[in-house]
Amino acid sequence: MGSDLWRRFQEYLLSYDDLGFTIDVSRMRFADNFFKGMEARAQAAFAAMRELEAGAIANPDEKRMVGHYWLRAPELTPNEQLRTEITETNKQIKQFAADVHSGKIASATGKPFRQLLSIGIGGSALGPQFVADALGGADDPLKIFFLDNTDPDGFDRVFAQLGDAWATTLVVVISKSGGTKETRNGMLETAARYKQRGLEFGQHAVAVTGDGSELDRYATEHGWLARFPMFDWIGGRTSVMSAVGLLSAALQGIDIDSFLAGAAAMDRHTRVPEMKSNAAMLLALMWHYAGNGRGEKDMVILPYKDRLMLFSRYLQQLVMESLGKGRDLDGKVVHQGIAVYGNKGSTDQHAYVQQLRDGVANFFATFIEVRQDRRTARFEVEKGVTSGDYLEGFLRGTRTALYQSDRESITISIPEVNAFTVGALIALYERAVGFYGSLVNINAYHQPGVEAGKKAATEVLNLQHRVVRNLPGAPGMTAEQLAGAVQGEPEAVYHVLRHLAANDSSVGQTSGSSPATDKFFRQSPEAASVA
Repeated sequence: MGSDLWRRFQEYLLSYDDLGFTIDVSRMRFADNFFKGMEARAQAAFAAMRELEAGAIANPDEKRMVGHYWLRAPELTPNEQLRTEITETNKQIKQFAADVHSGKIASATGKPFRQLLSIGIGGSALGPQFVADALGGADDPLKIFFLDNTDPDGFDRVFAQLGDAWATTLVVVISKSGGTKETRNGMLETAARYKQRGLEFGQHAVAVTGDGSELDRYATEHGWLARFPMFDWIGGRTSVMSAVGLLSAALQGIDIDSFLAGAAAMDRHTRVPEMKSNAAMLLALMWHYAGNGRGEKDMVILPYKDRLMLFSRYLQQLVMESLGKGRDLDGKVVHQGIAVYGNKGSTDQHAYVQQLRDGVANFFATFIEVRQDRRTARFEVEKGVTSGDYLEGFLRGTRTALYQSDRESITISIPEVNAFTVGALIALYERAVGFYGSLVNINAYHQPGVEAGKKAATEVLNLQHRVVRNLPGAPGMTAEQLAGAVQGEPEAVYHVLRHLAANDSSVGQTSGSSPATDKFFRQSPEAASVA
């Protein structure tokens, strides 16, 4: 067994020496003839990727080009206009960040900005959050905070963390359309806090949005500090190297040129149309092998580095929103997708690794090794042994323990966590997702399920408006009675009423023996104040 593992390790270890990057797929139990059987599909995927990068309509449902690879290689764009848009935007981002850091662009009070509040959701939050956590530090020129939901209590928690420093807090609002409700709600609540303090919100605000969008018009009308574009050929989950991610990174003091260079370097390697020499194709093929091309096993991400803790959350959107599709490109029902989860090693060792080794074998793992332990002086916790030695030992030990229990894994290794290597990791997974989409014949660049959820949420809010208009005074009505009055489903009306009763003092509730007998009513102002 040992000699065969050593043989497979040598055969299936891919190294990019110029990047200090390796990927080892030898602990996946594919047969040695696996690659031969996948050659035709892989070559078709390589061809599709070449067409995508050349400007083909790679997102047929929305009839759009897919251009996130151009963000780190503008020379590859299919026309001069796109090339200029990318290069000019990056130039403006760097200049704006430099002006903020120098104090040339300052708050309405004239004080320099010291904090940054980023308001966005999904791809407008997950990428920037991962980059901020991986690359940020205590000496960043601006400390960053995020509003990434429409949870009022979540807003209040972040507002409390901002403390009394509103006058020196810069706000970046990120929304392609400007109509994303979660982002709009965060913006409106934030603007209200500025108004309460006698501060002009527009003099502290920056927009990242589509040209001519609702947010773009609002920012223009209210004299915001700046506006940066979101291109319609970039999807949210692949937008971290556009203004969506670059602006907040630059304001934090992160080297965005190195970040882009790392991605561009990985892109160059993963354009090579040879399966065993292309790390992104290797990943996609291993995903296909592990799940029989149908996503039958989950992807567990195990980064052994605190700075990469949010990588699994970032990959959840990148992988699951891209690959979780009901139909393939031919319209056939396929229900594709790969579930992703993870935290960090060795925390996972004391949590769910127990199940990974001894429980249901419904996953494959990806270990991410960072070879440099720390940038400060070496410290021995035992004679000749450091904390980092333990971390490496746990990684290798867990990998071995899983293999001994017939659990498969991939291991990716990078030299350290810096802007260059984080850019390379993101680029690696972006292309692997694209390749896998081709391998299983789906559109990896649209998200119809997300739109369906937004539509359903709008219907609930419309129902709430009708319920409020028809809510009587005491003794009130049951959910079923109100449902008849507003032409709604009784259960949906019941949940609306329960939510209103918990949050609106003007709505009262008397509890019966079951949901069917609960009554809801409009309270008088006097009764509401007592309640």
